[in-house]
Amino acid sequence: MIKGRRIRVRGQVQGVGFRPFVWQLANRMGLSGDVLNDAEGVLIRIAGTDLDAFEAALRDEVPPLARIDAVEALPYHFPSPPQRFVIAASEGGGAQTGVVPDAATCPDCLAEIFDPTQRRYGYAFANCTHCGPRFSILRSVPYDRDQTSMAAFEMCADCAAEYTKPADRRFHAQPIACPVCGPRLWLEVDGTKIAGDPIAQAAVRLRAGEILAIKGLGGFHLACDAHNADTVDRLRARKHRPSKPFALMGTAAMIAEHAWVSSAEAAILASASAPIVLLSPRNTPLAPGIAPGLAVHGWMLPYTPLHHLLLAAFGGPLVMTSGNLSGEPQVIGNREAVEKLGHVADAFLMHDRDIERRLDDSVERITPHGRIVMRRARGLAPGTLPLPPGFADAPEVVAYGGQMKAAICLLKDGQALLSHHLGDLDDALTWAEFQRADADYAALFDHHPTLVACDLNSDYRASRFAAARGLPLVQVQHHHAHLAACLADNLWPLEAGPVAGIVLDGLGLGNDGTFWGGEVMLGDYRSFARAANLSPAPLIGGDKAAIEPYRNLLVRLDQAGLGGLMDELHPDLPLALLRQVAKAGVNAPMSSSMGRLFDAFAAALGLMPGRQSYEGEAAMRLEALAASVTDKAEPYPMTTGVLIDPSPLFQAWADDRSAKIPPASMATRFHAGVAKAFADGARQLVESGAAKAVALSGGCFQNAVLLAMTLRALEGVPVMIHRSTPPNDGSLALGQALVAAAQSL
Repeated sequence: MIKGRRIRVRGQVQGVGFRPFVWQLANRMGLSGDVLNDAEGVLIRIAGTDLDAFEAALRDEVPPLARIDAVEALPYHFPSPPQRFVIAASEGGGAQTGVVPDAATCPDCLAEIFDPTQRRYGYAFANCTHCGPRFSILRSVPYDRDQTSMAAFEMCADCAAEYTKPADRRFHAQPIACPVCGPRLWLEVDGTKIAGDPIAQAAVRLRAGEILAIKGLGGFHLACDAHNADTVDRLRARKHRPSKPFALMGTAAMIAEHAWVSSAEAAILASASAPIVLLSPRNTPLAPGIAPGLAVHGWMLPYTPLHHLLLAAFGGPLVMTSGNLSGEPQVIGNREAVEKLGHVADAFLMHDRDIERRLDDSVERITPHGRIVMRRARGLAPGTLPLPPGFADAPEVVAYGGQMKAAICLLKDGQALLSHHLGDLDDALTWAEFQRADADYAALFDHHPTLVACDLNSDYRASRFAAARGLPLVQVQHHHAHLAACLADNLWPLEAGPVAGIVLDGLGLGNDGTFWGGEVMLGDYRSFARAANLSPAPLIGGDKAAIEPYRNLLVRLDQAGLGGLMDELHPDLPLALLRQVAKAGVNAPMSSSMGRLFDAFAAALGLMPGRQSYEGEAAMRLEALAASVTDKAEPYPMTTGVLIDPSPLFQAWADDRSAKIPPASMATRFHAGVAKAFADGARQLVESGAAKAVALSGGCFQNAVLLAMTLRALEGVPVMIHRSTPPNDGSLALGQALVAAAQSL
């Protein structure tokens, strides 16, 4: 019996070149044994001298896409002496290991596709163990080629040689492909494949002002020339998307020409996740219809060889927006694309590698206070998050989030798996995708929950779905889930004590049956109390109040004793009828929503006199206006206490309006007033000893101006903000899961 060591490595260690890395390391150190993938991660059985140095090197020299969460070593006895170190076949089904997100093209593959001497020159599907499709092509685990949509492509002799050579960077790269044996690209118009180079043909059509549907990693994009105003307007008309911003794609040089890019923003753009990053535009003109009324543009670098080749052929930045009908999830199949996007796209750039799951582009922004993830999707999902101290014995939990920005969260083995962004569950196709994702994640991660968590609002589709599971159900108040998600993002320990949570968002059902959304809370994972809140106002017409901001302005001006000013501003609206509805309380539920307060003030400044065409439009325009002011603003006053009343704010605004103060200054004073009022309430809880720190959560904290002003108002107080998870409803499921787990421990 030969003494050795059995080393279990857990984390993001499959599909990232970890086994060849171990092979190379073992051979370099003269060790023998084997390494394999299994359902728990990577298993190493090794013999030789100085195994401690080998373990240290495992951690210190980890491959670029890998993440080690744990290394567990035990003595191991080989029945016979191993003669060399080998990579063994994968074992087991199920999954207790992280499935790897898709990764942007690495520098080596990028160099190959532009090098005429390389056999993958000009090939749109080049990849290796350091980059390429992963989660988007995975059918089941372990992550091996026959478990992906690449199973349909038999490797040629050259690819097979690379695949089986441990020293090659394509060793066991499951999506390995080349022009001889891999996926094929073509351009299609009216059902006919166009002869010639599809990339060159696509570039010609883009330069001619056409709109192309392009099949990417996680779905189709709709692309057009970002400088062509007529084409951008035509895309908006065909897609029925009046003003929601379009994303842009360009090389690093193109982005730098059109936007201000800090070193931190450049690093996020160039990361393996290659998200959309919100950047402030330079004066270099783009089509004005790209992001009407906003102060930022969403840019991303090309993240597949196809994108790199297309941008090089086209020679300029492209609009690259989700390929979907308005309100529906993006399309992923070739036939689906033709059926649904045929009236939008003039041509289709397609390929024959199947997409196994829809993945939107992730969205991030960099503020002076760090990174904010606004949408967690391609490149980030399904990455796992470690649970905070105290949750080691947490049961397996599944949580189903909210109605908007839906996502699912699974707890297992000390980790949280937060799914990719799924969308608005009011849409039938998104709802179908949600149900598919639930089954998908459970199978991929061999998850068997003993607890189910959901929102307190039983009218949400996700809540009804949770209740139908037939397992013990924990209903979590919406804003408590926001608070818990922020705590989890910051690894706040289970027993670390209560915090003051400032949770500002659209709305969520409160414990008193009204809709909350402007909250100062005192709580932890297990429980909370409402310490202060925005004074409530009726939502006239219910959901219509979220679409027509003037409804919110009406009730707030009436509360402030400024009803006559509302009559003056909007003599054409049925104000008398709306007031009757508010007074009767018929379809006019009370709400402390901060989102609706932002809508009201945007309407006051004339930024959104009619209907919003997308969620948050009024608030985003208000943020853009405030961001244009560089001087420090005097906050508008708000009455503070248990109720935070904005009536003094509107009275001060009315005075400013009479004095003809510039709207941008008023927008800045509004942000400063909200920040100060809520920060004062949270600071008082910390200074009194009731809270240990402050946590900021809710969709309103995607607003960089509000975030900066709130942090400034909390100077000297420990503050936690979201970094790896969205402050919006995209992290609700994470918070719900932590609350359910905490209450069970």
